[in-house]
Amino acid sequence: MSAVTPLTEHVLRGMAPPDPDGDSKDGRGCVLIVAGCTALPGAVLLGANAAMRVGAGKLQIGVCRDLAIPIGIAVPEALVIGLAQTEAGGIGRACADDLAQRAGASDAILCGPGMSEDADTEAVVAALVRGADTAAIVLDAGALAALRADPDLTRRLPKPAIITPHAGEMAKLLDIDREAVEADPLAAARRATERFGTITVMKGGRTQVVSPDGRAWCYEMGHGGLAISGSGDTLAGLIVGLLARGTEPEAAALWSVYAHGEAGRRLARRYGGIGFLARELPAEVPCILAEVMT
Repeated sequence: MSAVTPLTEHVLRGMAPPDPDGDSKDGRGCVLIVAGCTALPGAVLLGANAAMRVGAGKLQIGVCRDLAIPIGIAVPEALVIGLAQTEAGGIGRACADDLAQRAGASDAILCGPGMSEDADTEAVVAALVRGADTAAIVLDAGALAALRADPDLTRRLPKPAIITPHAGEMAKLLDIDREAVEADPLAAARRATERFGTITVMKGGRTQVVSPDGRAWCYEMGHGGLAISGSGDTLAGLIVGLLARGTEPEAAALWSVYAHGEAGRRLARRYGGIGFLARELPAEVPCILAEVMT
């Protein structure tokens, strides 16, 4: 088993995101974000803004029907698709065929922020995986339950997909106690990678990233102020935006973890430690990326 590599600027400079292909937005890739419910519409906004701040060229957002117009106004950069809606206010499985088709026309897909762990979400995830073709996939929050519910889904995931669980989500994925995950998050991340074949981003005060080939990295400089609602949605958005640009999945995960952590550190210096908001993180990211790549 390989040693854990500290995630630093030096590591990132050896795997810089590709330069944009020409002057067209098409050269920076198309992101499809399927997320949110009527109770958690903000998760969509956080992921969407983060994806654009790392340089994705085109953005499509799939949300339940009641959210389509408000999200379209809040994110004028996006094409917003109103999807079938459940009685509970989530995205319904009736939209599965439409999503599978849209997935095939996308470069990178994010599913899960703000979504419930239920059969409809599982059907949505399965449709995206079925239609993804060459698209990269990030599964977060509610979408992670689909891996546990459908073992066959793991075999059909584009390789390698990226999952971004926190300790509670990881405990459910592995069917172990949360305390066991918190006691050894690296071991939990390795187990998840082995079981699902994914790049695993184990979120926490020290974020672990594990690749299917056994390599592992740890970002140790995270700030406690990042332990806020929406922080994980923002991280997932950063990852999918870099994937859309053509960044290799491993590099997209590492750059995003670093940029997310450094954004938290900068905001903490500005606001005095805690009290900054997840919505403020994406605006810090373009300068962080530019400084590391310089």
